[in-house]
Amino acid sequence: MELLIRPVQHTDAEAICAIYNYYISHSAITFEEITLTPEDIKQRIISITQSYPWLVAEAEGKIIGYAYAGQWKLRSAYRHTAEVTIYLDNKQFGKGYGKQLFQALIEALRPNFHVLMGVITLPNAASVRLHESFGFEKAGHFSEVGRKFEQWLDVGYWQKTL
Repeated sequence: MELLIRPVQHTDAEAICAIYNYYISHSAITFEEITLTPEDIKQRIISITQSYPWLVAEAEGKIIGYAYAGQWKLRSAYRHTAEVTIYLDNKQFGKGYGKQLFQALIEALRPNFHVLMGVITLPNAASVRLHESFGFEKAGHFSEVGRKFEQWLDVGYWQKTL
């Protein structure tokens, strides 16, 4: 199946919402605990795309994943660092779509950023493998900083210098 990677459009909000809400409801990958509406996603798209890229991956006309970057920290000296995020439809793993999408995001960020940060709920072997396959290196580990589904969760930071 051929993959089309393109910039997000406001009309993608419903499909993105469906992908993301699965992870909110069924995993600790995101620390959000209340599902979102397509309008919530649309507002995030508007806000994020003012300064950062947001890409979607389409296969056979259906959005099967998305990736975007966002602000790492508020202070101005951090402006050359971005946090990267990627989500695939939970039925699309192991097909290489994540790698293609993540590569496109990294290339979109390369001209304007110096360091990329990946924040990963641990354990998450698939996300660690994806980040490390692109040269991200573990830069930090925070124990039990989140609580979801009645369990304490660790977070790891991975970084890549462009």
